[in-house]
Amino acid sequence: MRRRAYFAAAVSVALLATSVVAAPKGSEDLSAAASPESVGFDSGRLKALDAYMARTVADGRVAGMTTLLARHGKIVEFNTYGKTSLATGQAMPKDEIFRIYSMSKPLTGVAMMILFEQGKWRLDDPVTRFVPEFKTLKVMVADDGDGHVTRVEDMKRPPTMREIMSHTAGFGYGLGDKNPVDKLYREKKVLGANGLHEMIERTATIPLMFQPGTDWSYSSAVDIQGYIVEKITGKPFGQFLQENVFGPLKMKDTGFSTGPAKAGRLAAVYVGDRKTGRIEEAKELFGSDMPDYSKPPAMESGGGGLVSTTMDYARFCQMMLNKGELDGVRILSPASIELMDTNVIPKDVLVKSNGTSVARFNEAVGFGLDFMVVNDPREAGSLEGKNTMSWGGAAGTWFWIDPTNDVLFVGMIQRMGGAGGDDLGTMARTLTYEALLHPEK
Repeated sequence: MRRRAYFAAAVSVALLATSVVAAPKGSEDLSAAASPESVGFDSGRLKALDAYMARTVADGRVAGMTTLLARHGKIVEFNTYGKTSLATGQAMPKDEIFRIYSMSKPLTGVAMMILFEQGKWRLDDPVTRFVPEFKTLKVMVADDGDGHVTRVEDMKRPPTMREIMSHTAGFGYGLGDKNPVDKLYREKKVLGANGLHEMIERTATIPLMFQPGTDWSYSSAVDIQGYIVEKITGKPFGQFLQENVFGPLKMKDTGFSTGPAKAGRLAAVYVGDRKTGRIEEAKELFGSDMPDYSKPPAMESGGGGLVSTTMDYARFCQMMLNKGELDGVRILSPASIELMDTNVIPKDVLVKSNGTSVARFNEAVGFGLDFMVVNDPREAGSLEGKNTMSWGGAAGTWFWIDPTNDVLFVGMIQRMGGAGGDDLGTMARTLTYEALLHPEK
């Protein structure tokens, strides 16, 4: 099967309902703070959330952390814990920069939807309309049990845009090497390509895991989306994001690099040492050296290359809660936000797919356009509202956007594979919603 354990910070996430919720109450730009009680929370119960996060740092599972909870566009809590680096001992500030890895994906999805609204593509367009290199893709049908593809067949049809935005196209990723297709992604260094076009060329030489639309597998499809943005607009992907998403949303510390001036604000990233049970600074990522974020990367990875701050990402989440607008600037229409928040995985695929290592797909939990989504949170065993969207990053960062309760949450840590224990995204949800005693406020 597929290796998806590194991107598991989201155990429930939002989905399917097709109604647009009422407009958020009060301030909608995160410029104001609110007491917990004024927006329906019990401050005493919220202390359990703060205590749990503080204990995660005190126990040495992570070096430091920031969390931000907001409701009705007002900040309820914005807390910092621990250190930016164990080596320097610097206390974690609120404006620390984090590698957000797969939390880059929803931002790429918004870039795609901007072009969708311009009529540049449709959900059922074949990907080959924009990436002709994929016209000759094959599909793996057998392997030797030793990690080598032994038989392939022709595609029955090319993947659609809907499928590359929901990880049902059949592409591999290379985060692990148990699946023969993923092993080829690692061997051919698909994610280490010198630019998005070279990434496409390498991808075109590797078979799909399955016939498009017949299964779900976490994949490089969002990096392919970044290439499509470049192809449609004629602009570098990072430039398009800056001009159409980061700049308008005042996400001043978000991008594919920090630049030299901000390099000192990038938190250290850690891994857990299985022998000692302690954390140590990471030296490599998925078999390659850790990238230097002080300078632009060779490839602008829409699937996992961005850095950001807690507040920057919260502003993005607030735009989504506001149905596409923030500070009087509209990024997308309400209908486009609703489309992203709607499950697009066929029911038979939902039932048979394992999803990720901590988020199982079923009729209650699915995947929209670059977001994981939940149709029925109670059936899924979670406390958030219907339509909640979310995802997480390889270094344990997580977020969720709950339009039913008008709540957003962003959590930032830097430990590969999560916190080395309970999933923080799941615990944060439980402890947040057990404190939301008056959702009608």
